[in-house]
Amino acid sequence: MKTIAFPDERLKVHGLHWFEEDKPVVRRLPQRLKGTFREVVWTLAQSPAGGRIRFSTDSLVIGVRATVPDNDVMHHITKIGQSGFDIYVDGYFAGSVSPNAQGKISNDWNWTVGTDKQFRNIEISMPLYKPVTIESIVLDDDAIIKEPRPYRVSKPIVYYGTSITQGGCASTPGTSYQSFISRWLDADFVNLGFSGNGFGEPELAAAISEIDASCFVVDFWANVGGDDYGKKLPGFVGPIKENYPETPIVVVQPFFFASDRLDCSRHETMRRDSEAFVKRLSEQGDKNIHLLDGYKMISKEETFGLVDGVHPNSLGFYFMAKGMAPLLKSVLGL
Repeated sequence: MKTIAFPDERLKVHGLHWFEEDKPVVRRLPQRLKGTFREVVWTLAQSPAGGRIRFSTDSLVIGVRATVPDNDVMHHITKIGQSGFDIYVDGYFAGSVSPNAQGKISNDWNWTVGTDKQFRNIEISMPLYKPVTIESIVLDDDAIIKEPRPYRVSKPIVYYGTSITQGGCASTPGTSYQSFISRWLDADFVNLGFSGNGFGEPELAAAISEIDASCFVVDFWANVGGDDYGKKLPGFVGPIKENYPETPIVVVQPFFFASDRLDCSRHETMRRDSEAFVKRLSEQGDKNIHLLDGYKMISKEETFGLVDGVHPNSLGFYFMAKGMAPLLKSVLGL
């Protein structure tokens, strides 16, 4: 077996827009802007949700070596989803790994990659809710590494939002809603969800405006009060539109929480105000602002896909992706 130290130019990193600035650290916001973010947002950005290592190889064994700072696990997510990696081979799930008691991650996927020497596209997804130091990728001694097959949509879809956006609570890193959509539409993406801290802040809008995206998805409704979503949308969307007036922006409405069965007034206010915001811009001639009805993702009938009545599990994220993908496919002209 041979060890490829990370980073390596043959191992393409996707989903971490500022990686080239700050490598070998895998995080979601750049060091040079650290002082502009609240401390808790910066801390959350150390978890590389949405980060992927992609390459093509004829190796029959693929291993990952990495370390996370601790072995703590939240009560409503798996250790694999929070702290581990998963691997997709030619677009199909092939295995996962989580840290041991010492926080060490070491796994060789030698029973799932293949049985014959041919080139396969490999995608390894990084932890959703834990900082990680990636040390190396392990391959067969005689393995060759080539460029991965490029995404059909090479400019990333950029998602901004909350813990739900970050990936809470997928069972594996590759079953967040963005990951499903990425595989279905063959589209790159960047995950800028911040657990409990998706407040539509101007400093995040400024950072996001550095990314030349194919589409921006605004999904921070779950962290703001009933009246606040509509109030914050103009200040958040405005700077992005100023930089990218022709890039589609999708505003996401609330989906159905289990508690909405008893009182849905908070979410109904958000639905009303977000619809009014999008309608107002559309009537002003903006053809690149779009509204996604959250009930198309998770309605009252799909709440069994929520692990705690709020956060989707992998099934819930599948529902979300099925509801969101048709609109994204349309606005991207696919």
